[in-house]
This record gives sequence, C-alpha cells and structure tokens, in this order.
Amino acid sequence: MDIERLLIANRGEIAVRVIRACRELGIAPVAIFERDDRAALHVELADEALEVPSYLDAAGIVAAASGCDAVHPGYGYLAENPGFAEAVLRSGLIWVGPPPAAMRALGDKIEARRLAEAAGVPVVPGYAGLLLDDDTLVREGERLGAPLLVKAAAGGGGRGMRAVDDPAELPEAIAAARREASAAFGDDRVFLERRVPAARHVEVQVLCDAHGGGVHLGERDCSIQRRHQKIVEEAPSPAVDGELRAALGDAALAIASAAGYTGAGTAEFLLDEAGGWSFLELNARLQVEHPVTEAVYGLDLVRAQLAVAAGRPLELEQRDVVLRGHAIECRLYAEDPAAGFLPATGTLRQLRLPSWPGVRCDSGVRAGDRVGIRYDPLLAKLIAYGEDRDACVERLAAALAETVVLGVTTNLGFLRWAIDHPRFRSGLATTSFVDEEWSPRLVPDLPEGVAGSDGSVWHAFGDSEPDPEVLVDGDHALYRGWAFILGGEDDDGAAAAPAGGSLAAPMPGTVLRVLVSPGDRVAAGQTLVLLEAMKMELAVAAPGDGTVAAVHVEAGQLVQAGAALAEIE
Repeated sequence: MDIERLLIANRGEIAVRVIRACRELGIAPVAIFERDDRAALHVELADEALEVPSYLDAAGIVAAASGCDAVHPGYGYLAENPGFAEAVLRSGLIWVGPPPAAMRALGDKIEARRLAEAAGVPVVPGYAGLLLDDDTLVREGERLGAPLLVKAAAGGGGRGMRAVDDPAELPEAIAAARREASAAFGDDRVFLERRVPAARHVEVQVLCDAHGGGVHLGERDCSIQRRHQKIVEEAPSPAVDGELRAALGDAALAIASAAGYTGAGTAEFLLDEAGGWSFLELNARLQVEHPVTEAVYGLDLVRAQLAVAAGRPLELEQRDVVLRGHAIECRLYAEDPAAGFLPATGTLRQLRLPSWPGVRCDSGVRAGDRVGIRYDPLLAKLIAYGEDRDACVERLAAALAETVVLGVTTNLGFLRWAIDHPRFRSGLATTSFVDEEWSPRLVPDLPEGVAGSDGSVWHAFGDSEPDPEVLVDGDHALYRGWAFILGGEDDDGAAAAPAGGSLAAPMPGTVLRVLVSPGDRVAAGQTLVLLEAMKMELAVAAPGDGTVAAVHVEAGQLVQAGAALAEIE
C-alpha cells in the first residue's frame, strides 16, 4: 500500500514535523484547522488545508480526509482515541498508528497496568480496580497511604493528575482530576498510584511492524518536569547502563507484543533510589521528545511510522540498533515560571531560533503569530546533539543563549538556568528537581535604566551604557531569557504575569466554576474560582480568612491575566 496523500489530524509543531517528512517522501500533506487557526504555520506549509469544526471532531476530520490515502494523528487530541482510528479504517483509509485493539489495551492506563502485570513486568503500587467511584478511591487511598498521585485513566501530558500529601486532600484532588480529565480527554475515570519520591522518569521507544518484527531504540530520561509535564528530555539517560537498558527494552517489547502493537510507541518507567524500576504506561503514539532518539540512533521515526502503516516490514533488527553520542531537548513554552509556570498569551513580536550544526529546532509558530489560550503552549523544541553528554550540554546552553522571544512570556530563562544547574550538569536531576531547586526569587532583576523603545537596545538605556544581554521591542524586554513588560521611564520592569494565589486571574482563561457567593465566609486556602486554559485547571484560593464582598465573574466567562475575580474583606 502506497501513501501518496496524507491528512494530518493535528496542528502546531507536530503537524509541521509530519509535513516535512512528507516532503522528503514525495507525499502530499493535507492539513486541517479550526477557524481560529486559519493563519497557522502548518496551514501555510501544507499542499491543502481544510477547515474542521474542532480538532476533536472525529467525524468532521474523517470527512475532510476524503481523497487522501492515510491519516496521521500526531500526538494529543485524537491520537490515542481508538474510536477515531476505527472510523479512519472504516472509511478505507490507512491509519498511521497502532491497531485500535492495541490502543484500547494500552491507551487506557488502567488496562495497561493489568497487561504489564500479566506479562510479568513490575508496576507502581496503587489501586486501579473495577470500582473507581469516589468513596472506593478515598478508602483505597487511605489504605495505600501518602504520598499519592491521582491519575486520569485516559490521555496523558500530565493532565488529569494531582499529587496528594495528606489523605484529607484526596476527595478534592479526585474531583479536580476528574474535571480536568473530562475536559481534556472526554473521560473522567481516575485511579491511584503511590508517588515515588526522587525518582527518575525513563521511557523506552519501541518500533514494531505488522509482520512480528520489533525493536527498542533505547531510553530517554524525562525527569525534569513541572505539573507532571516534561520540560527537558535526553537520550541516553545518565542513570541507565547497558544492562538496565536491555532489561527495560525487553520489558517494553514484551508489553507491546502482548497488546499486538504496531508502529511507534513509548513505554514509561520509574527508577527509584534503590535501583528498582516499575512500569507506568505505554503511550500508543509518537512522543513530543522523539527527536532525541532520532539523533542518537540515526532513525527518522515519522518515516518509520509511515513505512509500517504502509505494510512494509522493519528493515532493522535489535543488533542493528547502535547508540551514538548524546542528545538533549528543551521545550520552549509560552508560560511564566515566576508565576507557577502558568500559560501566557500575546503576540510573538520576535522569534529567533538558533541554526547551526548539531542543533535542531522544531516549531509550529513564527514571528507575528498570536499565542492564545485554546491550544497547548508549546512554541518550539530545541534539540542539541554532541559526541558525549558534556559536549551536548555546552552546545544546548549556547543555543538557548542565542534564542530570542519577545512579545510573549516564555520559560526560556528557566531553561537556561536548568541546563546550567550543577545537579543537571552532573546527571543527577530527578522528578523532584524543580520543586527542590527552583524559586521565582532566581529571576534576575532587569538592569537599571531600561525603557521602552522601537526595538533597538541602543535606544533603550538613554544616557546609560547599553547592556548587551538586554533586548527591547516596544514595551517588551528580554534579559538572559527572562521576559519583562516595561512601564514608564521610572519603572524598572515588571513580571509579565501576576503571581498566582491572588484574587486576580493569574492566567488568561475560561472560568470553569465559581464556588462562592457574596457574603460567604471563607478560610485561607479555600478555592474560590476554578479557571481553565490550554486544558489545564487552576484553582484561585483565598489568601486569608474573610468574607466574600463581591464576585466579578461567572462560569463560562473569558478573563485576561490580572482580571479581578472576587473581593475578600
């Protein structure tokens, strides 16, 4: 089966990535877009672009695929939806992904745990039984004891997940995880796992064909995370030796084989401080961080996906998989690390990504694009490759120093800090790294004298000597990767988003629920308003005891960062 025309059922960076693979293979790429995304980069790059009601509208997307040979789902949205895969196959199209039966077995984290146990692979202790009602989960959580994680059964990306350190917090955590999972995946089932402190999050890339062939492509270390979402990934892991690599790879392939898996997939594991390991889940799709595996194993995973989907056998055996060098990826997000990594919005006045040997940049945006609240805040991925880890880290640090983003607050400054941190440099960062090492107090102060200008730093300091590390464009400044919004001449610059925990909206978004009314008595830390942006839920809590004097918003209302939500006396 040849693929000549491919519909890409996604947007942003991954859609651009698939389009470029199509160009290499002589396949005509067809994009889809929601109305608000009409001017997006992936729309511009495709041969044809078709409007759909929603990126989650399976029927509309399948209808748009008429005239195509195949559908590639990317990651996110419908990528792990077996119903969507079945609809694609029923329409006579090739599905670039695993069989729907395998997706059902593995895309559901609860079923994946059971499959792993049946295959003799250890899993993280927890509760994922048949009864998943709130009362049962609370009872099982008390039995397991803290610390715990409440996790969504469907989807991924850290959504629908809540950490619990006190059993008394479990009912609220379950409710919040259910809401977020329902909004992100249309499935509110959640289960429990013991939280493993100071763990390494390591995942193994597998690639299987429909003829019984399968290989693993080593591991990636994804331990640096915020809100249980990855920020920095590398291959190979500094914590994995050859013996452990083989054991993890064998376990990943055993689970994939038991599920009848074909295509590219990723088995995720936790490594504990004592050297033990346990299975978390198998993501039945391509991962955001796949470029680091491509770099160290010299294999294009999107091309491999297309070849497997077309029915061709793997021209690869395990002995052919040879690790060379080291690769690290940083995710450049539109978010504010100084305000709890909350999503940020704005217009990209400037976006300059590095381009030199050994550095790859995957992006779905360009200068002039508007970053809103409806889509994932990922702007770009910066991937560096080196002959060894030290060389790779130095190359990535230099690439990040050359990166420029103005007009939207990003985590660029945080990435520069993290890559330079001794704990990361020594290869000892765990999933607790951000909680233990990061503080908003680490954001540097903007040098004195910086004022708004036409974008030329030479006019930004008046009579002061210009600082070569400061770049100004209008009322936006960038200093060592950190974004500032400039005020008047006497203003030294302010953080680009207000701090979380106040009665103002800490991020732009939609009001999900208002939980109080004027006259209500509230206690410090009590949730007043729930906001949602980019499928992430945030609780705005009372800063102290008091009485609700006014509520300024209602459910369904769109609010901007800094908008007044409520008043407490």
